[in-house]
Amino acid sequence: MSRARSVVLERLAYTLAAPAVAVAPNYAPGGAVSTGIALAGAAGAAGMYLAARSGEHGAGRKILRWSPLTLAAAVDIAAAFTPGWGPWALDGWLAAGWAAAGCTVLPYSRHARRRHRPALAHSPAVQQWALQPQPAVAPVPADGADTFTRSVRSLWERAGSPGRTHVAVAHRHPGMPHDLTMMLRATEPGRPIAGLSPAAVAAAFSISEDDVTFTSVARQEGRQGGPGWLEVHLTPDLAARRREAPTDEEWWGDRIGGETGPVPGSVFLQKVRDDGRRVTHYLARVPDELGEPRVKMHALASALKTKYDEGRLFVTIDGSQVLVSLWDTSPLAQIFPATRELLTPDKDGRWVTGYLGNGQPARNRVYTDRGAAHGLFVAPSGGGKTQLMALHVAADALFGAVVMLATEAPDEKTAALGRHTARYGVGALYMIRLLRTLDALMEIRGQMPWDDGVVHEWSGDAAGCPYRMLSAYLDEFLSAARHELYGAEIMDLAERVSVKGRKYGIGLKVAGQSVYVQDGFTQLLCENLRENCIPVVLKVAPKKVSDMFKALGTPSEHIPDPLPRSFSPAEEGRIERVMRGEPEPPADSNTGGAGWIIESKQPDVLRTLFMDFKAGIDGYFPHTIATLTDHEIHELEARELWFDWTEPPRPGEFGPEPTDDEDWDQDAPKKGGGKRRSGGGQPATRPDTVTSARQALEAIRNLTGV
Repeated sequence: MSRARSVVLERLAYTLAAPAVAVAPNYAPGGAVSTGIALAGAAGAAGMYLAARSGEHGAGRKILRWSPLTLAAAVDIAAAFTPGWGPWALDGWLAAGWAAAGCTVLPYSRHARRRHRPALAHSPAVQQWALQPQPAVAPVPADGADTFTRSVRSLWERAGSPGRTHVAVAHRHPGMPHDLTMMLRATEPGRPIAGLSPAAVAAAFSISEDDVTFTSVARQEGRQGGPGWLEVHLTPDLAARRREAPTDEEWWGDRIGGETGPVPGSVFLQKVRDDGRRVTHYLARVPDELGEPRVKMHALASALKTKYDEGRLFVTIDGSQVLVSLWDTSPLAQIFPATRELLTPDKDGRWVTGYLGNGQPARNRVYTDRGAAHGLFVAPSGGGKTQLMALHVAADALFGAVVMLATEAPDEKTAALGRHTARYGVGALYMIRLLRTLDALMEIRGQMPWDDGVVHEWSGDAAGCPYRMLSAYLDEFLSAARHELYGAEIMDLAERVSVKGRKYGIGLKVAGQSVYVQDGFTQLLCENLRENCIPVVLKVAPKKVSDMFKALGTPSEHIPDPLPRSFSPAEEGRIERVMRGEPEPPADSNTGGAGWIIESKQPDVLRTLFMDFKAGIDGYFPHTIATLTDHEIHELEARELWFDWTEPPRPGEFGPEPTDDEDWDQDAPKKGGGKRRSGGGQPATRPDTVTSARQALEAIRNLTGV
């Protein structure tokens, strides 16, 4: 029978050391040999003490390995204290017993390795068993497990049954050579599975830790459940395919809908490609328990391989559903030509102003359920304000409304628009005369009976109305409202018309570069226009976006991000241009007509229709221009309000004429606009004749110059 070399060497060492242990203390007590044996024994004792104190698994093997040194020292000390060789040669017998014990137990050879097992492979019986042919079918276990389950069990038991668990059953995933699901149960009944990690499972099957998923097991008929059971999914094949060629659902779940994704918790529903419009729509839903969908726009743009400021990505939220629209090129960089069909209002007074970022038509109204619609257009110079105003003028004209236009400063486009309006003029004087006419028309129309003989409030779908809807456009309104002579009355009249004009079919359309109160735009006028119109804001500077929308009453959570400076794709090859020393190409400032339409609380990005003034705008307007009725004109003439508004100020038009002894400029009206003419064509009441509170207020204004 062959033996391991370590066993032979250890037994030889004990045999040779036994005489030295017995002879040294008798012939040379205190000598080098005795001293060395004593030191070795002390070291062994210390090792045994530390091993026993640690309490670790395997401490007994450590104590046994140190025991030969300690016992050798004990034999040496005992021999030193016995006279001679002791009674019956006791020293020799102790040394022989020590050697015999070491040869039998073999502390070093048998216990040096933690998981030492006898080398049975060299046994002829074992070799004979290994050479015998194995049966083709392994014996079936007592639980009747199939072959696949038994193979999984063998791998699991080879790994030491991690978490003290047993594989109850395993199933292979169809079409996947390595993917499987196994049901684990605790080895000891009644004990929950604890301490089992994905890493331990992955190591048992030599796969990645990310390919392991745990699922709790619910109790079912014929099968137990609860914390003593665990379902484990191993999907290395699925993960490899998912990384290389994921489906739309898998891609959304990995990149978009994860816990840290751009739309956390969202579940993919549908992907729709519109080749005609060159846009891809992704529809997803967020479970109700997660509340309102949360979208991280910059992270979403990165996941869709675009940039947020390219203007290609738009998100629409409707309850728990999220629509992500990714355009091939930004819709805000496209040109949407205006047509007469788009500008013609429908039965509800709606017409197309432009197109939203998601491709939907953006519509405005010529009237609302409250009466004639007002208008509010905000844009800096070059932002497309005149273009937008032209669209509204055309829509009102196609509806059959009377349109009047006053602008503080002339330009080519407003002059072209003026040829299609009932009245057009330039300057603050013209604007104040227009507003006085509107103020008088509210009184006149309030006394005009309808076909049924009764006076009604105007509505867009009412029959029998004796007058037409009237839309008055005030361009560069704030500049006129700050006019030294007429500004105060312009603002006062605009507020009055914004409050009551809608009931008499009069819509006030204000255009300017700001809606800030500090810029002269009163809060009352802003609120009246906002509540009775669909405002449009174009090309606002990034630092003004927040304040602008707050002034319009937009909630802070709905204030949009600034638009990019350009919607054209960035020029590539900048590094090459730098290396060649070439200049950068000019920036394409193509954001004119791009902005927001605020139909509800949340502004929507839009690009307005384009009306080509160079090609002519006659085709956008009806052939005839609507005017006031003869009765309205007669009543205005009686009030001395219907004349050529481009004339210089008439005597007494803005207050009483100065006397000869007063040092006034005869040609200049009083600051603040003075007193307006009353209805009925009567001359203005003298300043010293006050018959009403209104006249008293006007007299105070004349005295204070307000």
